[in-house]
Amino acid sequence: MRITIDIPDLINQSKIGSFQVGMLILCGLCVIMDGFDVQAMGYVAPAIIHDWQVGKANLGPVFGAGLLGMLVGSLVFSITADKLGRRPVLIGATLFFAVCMLLTPLAGNIGQLQLIRFITGLGLGAVMPNAMALAGEYSPLRKKVTLTMLVSCGFTVGAVLGGLLSAALIPRYGWQSVFYVGGVVPLAIGVLMFFLLPESMQFLVLRNKDLDRVARWLKRIAPHAAIDRDTRYLVQEKQHKGAAVLQLFREGRARMTILLWVINFMNLLNLYFLSNWLPTIAKEAGLSTANAVLAGTALQVGGTIGTIVMGQMIDRSSFRRVLLPCFLLAALAIVLIGRPDVSLAFLFATICVAGFCVVGGQPAVNALAANYYPTTLRSTGIGWSLGVGRIGSIIGPVLGGELIRLNWPNSTIFLALALPALVSALMVWGMAPARTGRGAAAIV
Repeated sequence: MRITIDIPDLINQSKIGSFQVGMLILCGLCVIMDGFDVQAMGYVAPAIIHDWQVGKANLGPVFGAGLLGMLVGSLVFSITADKLGRRPVLIGATLFFAVCMLLTPLAGNIGQLQLIRFITGLGLGAVMPNAMALAGEYSPLRKKVTLTMLVSCGFTVGAVLGGLLSAALIPRYGWQSVFYVGGVVPLAIGVLMFFLLPESMQFLVLRNKDLDRVARWLKRIAPHAAIDRDTRYLVQEKQHKGAAVLQLFREGRARMTILLWVINFMNLLNLYFLSNWLPTIAKEAGLSTANAVLAGTALQVGGTIGTIVMGQMIDRSSFRRVLLPCFLLAALAIVLIGRPDVSLAFLFATICVAGFCVVGGQPAVNALAANYYPTTLRSTGIGWSLGVGRIGSIIGPVLGGELIRLNWPNSTIFLALALPALVSALMVWGMAPARTGRGAAAIV
């Protein structure tokens, strides 16, 4: 008698074993270096300004170029991954951005730096959608949000490590050393992934390819499962035909897709403004170089704590109930950062709270997309949601440069930054149970 195995159901019924833990660690390491390399420019900016004797506002386009590359990479390679697979795209992107990071110190002027950051961004933009999709497809439903957010948390961990290493490396070895570290480590991770990273089993089953590998991986997840050559594998989703992006707006998904796009746009605008300009603004406000870098690091520390805490809260409650107060608190914390004449301890605490909500909230939004979209659209759904958000991430740093150029006081700048957080809260509120369509139970 031919045995049929429902792959998601078998994963849900099985304990999380070493095979899944290893896969999640590989994805997490990849995302850690993604966060390290994305935030590297913000940490080395004060040193480059000093070495090259350029105005700080001149680095706005450099920040924007890297994020524009991430936008393009996120849009293009998420669709590619839903066609070719998560594994080849994730490995290729990691090796690509590693080589680009090693080439970055060769830049000798703003124009060259802008170009190399754009090219690097193409690889960086492909990492998060595919790491999140792959992690989610190997996670049991009961722990799916927590595990996918922990993988996504690698981005903020990488950003924290970037701040700590930059503070130690730049005074001794120059800003170039940050990029050397940011290139060598992901190069090694990419090689490890080539030998150890599995492909999405659901992806392979839906395309009826490499089923022998599916059997081998399932045996590692559930050693006692009865699997042989005649076993039939089941994934209770249908294959979607036609343009993948258009499918994001069909079968009741349009409203949720638009809400996710707006939230990503607003939150990433805030996140990248704060990540890129906070050390420079803090330095101009009178902090030492070390404390200015640590101010940026405090943002990422708060984000790391927020990711860990919110993942467990969402698994016990819902995305909407956690994210709505989170974005409201973010607006308040951002306003308080701009208050003049506050103590260093209060400033760092406020930055940490803002990081908890803004930086920590972004993995939750990514996990929301990963939970909402089906396997055949998962990378596209996450990637395009992040891709639209990247528009905000480009506008944020460039807008910051212009506001600084116009000599806006810090209090006014941070008051304006509170508005996107309020819009994000409004979009989350719009995910009302009666109006979300498919996937509502997991969201509200």
